[in-house]
Amino acid sequence: MTQPRYLRIVEAMSVLLFFFQGLSVGISVLFGIIYDQVFAGTPGPWLVVSVLLVTAALVVAASSPAGPTRTRLAVLASFTGIARVALSINNADVRFWGSLAVLAGGGLYLAGLLTARRPIVLPAVLGGLALQQVFQATGLTYDVTLQPWWLPIQIVWGALIVVLAAVLGRRAAAGDRRASQMGGWTGLSLGGLIFLMTSLLALPQAMAQWSTSAYTFFAPWMFAATIALMIPGLRHEVNRRVGSSRTGRVGVALVLPAALLLAYFATGVLSAVALLATQAVALVALACLLDARPFRPRPTGLMLAIGLAFVLLLNFLNAFAFTYPYSLPFMRGLGWLPYLLAAAVVGGGILSEMPVSVPWNELSPRADFSLTFGVLGMVAILLAVRPQPVHGLPASGTLRFATFNIHYGYDREWHYTLDDIARTIESEKVDVIALQEVDTGRLTSYGVDDVRFLSRRLRMNAVYLPTVEHLTGIALLYKGPEVEFDTRLLSSLQEQTGIIHARLEVAHQPLHAYAIWVGLEDEHTELQITEALAFIGDNTPAAFGGDFNAVPGSQVTSAIEQAGFEDPFTVLGIEPAPLTDPAVAPTQRVDFVWMRDLSPAGAWVAESLASDHRMVVVEVKPAP
Repeated sequence: MTQPRYLRIVEAMSVLLFFFQGLSVGISVLFGIIYDQVFAGTPGPWLVVSVLLVTAALVVAASSPAGPTRTRLAVLASFTGIARVALSINNADVRFWGSLAVLAGGGLYLAGLLTARRPIVLPAVLGGLALQQVFQATGLTYDVTLQPWWLPIQIVWGALIVVLAAVLGRRAAAGDRRASQMGGWTGLSLGGLIFLMTSLLALPQAMAQWSTSAYTFFAPWMFAATIALMIPGLRHEVNRRVGSSRTGRVGVALVLPAALLLAYFATGVLSAVALLATQAVALVALACLLDARPFRPRPTGLMLAIGLAFVLLLNFLNAFAFTYPYSLPFMRGLGWLPYLLAAAVVGGGILSEMPVSVPWNELSPRADFSLTFGVLGMVAILLAVRPQPVHGLPASGTLRFATFNIHYGYDREWHYTLDDIARTIESEKVDVIALQEVDTGRLTSYGVDDVRFLSRRLRMNAVYLPTVEHLTGIALLYKGPEVEFDTRLLSSLQEQTGIIHARLEVAHQPLHAYAIWVGLEDEHTELQITEALAFIGDNTPAAFGGDFNAVPGSQVTSAIEQAGFEDPFTVLGIEPAPLTDPAVAPTQRVDFVWMRDLSPAGAWVAESLASDHRMVVVEVKPAP
């Protein structure tokens, strides 16, 4: 491979990485806009406008000409590289408009590659996804390139893309002379694969939580699988044995949805194996689609635009499966539906296209490029996921127990503040903390695993209870060695919730720690707290923290007091107790740490505005 061919791969990988990051940021910011509009009770015109803007940014690919010039691709690469800088600025408005520009520029660039440089698309897509995995792993699942400290580096990266595009724009490439089109199903199928990859199959943190398996296992293996088809010889074998075989394509169309459903409904090792199989088959499907000959050719830009609109539709369906109590109640328990729909469409596309026609080795990176990239990425991931020691519990027997509703990692203004949340917990010297509204790999919160990020950042152990669609729930973080724990889901009319119990040992004395999130006012909260207290039973001494969505004197708090728990603020004579919700100018107290057979040494509410609630901290010691 000549130097320009290497550089074209680098340019294309970078631009498509930016496109995938733009999709993650755009969906995350749009989630905040819709969330605020829905809870305002009277959605305004900005709700419709924002959705239309994201849709327009995705479907603008339809305007791509049949034969894009080298200059046009260079301009699009430069535009996307410059626009990508905005995504590293932690401001919701800046990120929203920046994501629109990145999606529009990146989508048009992808349409141009599919038209004039089809063979380069597969390694560019796989390289972009693999780079994103590396950046997420090194950021404890929070993509380091989206963090504010990365901004100067991103400016340099954007400038390099501009220079690289200018240089390459003057050079001809082998694929530039041949304009290709896409089949009627191919655009939709490509959209289905982009959804599957960006929302699950390229997110090892999400796959680990889906299957209750170790992220340290998934991260390196998924990276290796993602880059495997960048190796020309392997790509050739896949095309020869699957893409050129009717039986092989039928197998892909059948196995993909079957493995995905098995992964969704199974747990543990069986789910993990099914997820890895799903990822492998999806990558094979991607290779077959991109290298196939269209049966009924259609304009590439139009077909891609339809596919990207399909991505947005699937993301909405996926979001409704998490927010069913506040949007579409019938979506409860249907989190598998958007994934199955995507897999079915991918299968249809695989079966509708003719066998492989695009030369598999034209413009494809040589094995040495792929192996070098793979080794460097694997080393970075293995270093990022290596085990690390946790902090110990205080030997004095006095510890700090806290509760914090972390709002999926956002503050009230939808800045992504997970690192600020970690600093708040750390600055208050918290030893045990109950967390609510915890995401573990959702595209609506940048694909971050809040539990892994916080536990690694704070060097604490963690217990996570997924309550909604594998990837949202509650958690309990604690210092000291791993201990026995148990969990229970509570009866829920609206959003599913539950309770966590960990059996800690502090200064050779037992301490039962509990974490909970109680439903909102339209929930049967009395039944939930009755079940929670039955789960706790007579265990003592005990600390019980969470967002109870109930104020002092309510039926919920009265039931807790009748079970022998005390409010440390009352015991210490702190009246009135500080309010906790919302974080800015709080008006009510709904977050509590209750204690039984423990003596409070102090109690306070942290001043931090890192979330939409304030953190409650109680310093406790065994009762005399």
